[in-house]
Amino acid sequence: MHAFDYARATEPSQALDLARRPDAAFIAGGTDLLQLWKAGIARPELMIDISRLALDIVKPRDDGIAIGALARLSDVADHPIVQARWPLIAEALNAGASAQVRNAATIGGNLLQRTRCAYFRSGDMPCNKRAPGSGCPAIGGENRSHAIFGGSPHCVATHASDLAVALAALDASVRVAGPAGSRLVGIGDFYLLPGDTPQRETVLGQGQLICAVDVPATAGRAAYVKVRDRASFEFAVVSVAADLVIDDGIVARARLAAGGVGTRPWRLTEAEAALIGERADAAAFDKAAAQASNGAEPLAHNAFKVELLRRTVRRALQVAGGKA
Repeated sequence: MHAFDYARATEPSQALDLARRPDAAFIAGGTDLLQLWKAGIARPELMIDISRLALDIVKPRDDGIAIGALARLSDVADHPIVQARWPLIAEALNAGASAQVRNAATIGGNLLQRTRCAYFRSGDMPCNKRAPGSGCPAIGGENRSHAIFGGSPHCVATHASDLAVALAALDASVRVAGPAGSRLVGIGDFYLLPGDTPQRETVLGQGQLICAVDVPATAGRAAYVKVRDRASFEFAVVSVAADLVIDDGIVARARLAAGGVGTRPWRLTEAEAALIGERADAAAFDKAAAQASNGAEPLAHNAFKVELLRRTVRRALQVAGGKA
């Protein structure tokens, strides 16, 4: 491991001031960063410890809930108000990683975790995310786990966070602080498509820090369904978060987001539109599921995700709609 400088910030303003150095990185739980660091993929010259900042609140409000970026995943998942009013968040958190990791990992770190693409995580292989311009071997290589939505000729890696999928279905926003002040970014705008710059995954600039996630109040019925290759501590092959408002048996509002299929958490807007005004029954769920894969561009080894996505959408709608 190369030599580096270390500083512990006691206030957000101090952390932001330290992060003006272009070679700086923040660390709290470190569950993803330390893996990348040991593999030589991340090489910060200044490590800013933000684990003592007072950004771990979980604060319900009349119009929603604010969840601090340094709140531990396990604390949020176990919070009684989160479980009662935002069960989608609790379900998504409990579906991710192991209990040990959830006890260390933070909300902000989870949203910023890097892709699990094996080409990205291997220092011996080219990767446009890791070394822009070096190529994307996944496009013509082993791509079973890769994206069917949002890819480009430069990258087809999927986003890894279960939590981000749930937040996309809940229309959450990310509160960001930086040298120019604070701003609120909708979760749908927070993540960037790879395009020609796959190394840029979010709208965060150098020295900017996630402070909290704001989630609006919801009266919806929620479900998170995750399909994976093994029962625990595994990333999604396909996952779906569903949030439905059903009024007198009719779907008044529908939000659907998918993981494991997109280069960022993927809103299924056409499937949502197919549900509005329909009776919440098997016929409507089948219709919406059929729309979920519109626009998919599967690769050589992941075409199975098209049908798997439809089935997972149907299952999430059945659970959320009380028809399971």
